[in-house]
Amino acid sequence: MKQNVGGIDRALRLIVGVALIAWGYLNQNWWGAIGIIPLFTAAVGWCPLYLPFGLSTKKES
Repeated sequence: MKQNVGGIDRALRLIVGVALIAWGYLNQNWWGAIGIIPLFTAAVGWCPLYLPFGLSTKKES
């Protein structure tokens, strides 16, 4: 599994994931659990939705 999520993309995913979970918690709503997805993709640095389109925000070294 080759990483395809770059630094800024990872930071944004982390922020969005935490915000979604916090929103769900504050509103006592299970929809906040969707925040786990951006948190996971930020943690591993890989997004499965980028594969079919050949996208990558990670700079090649």
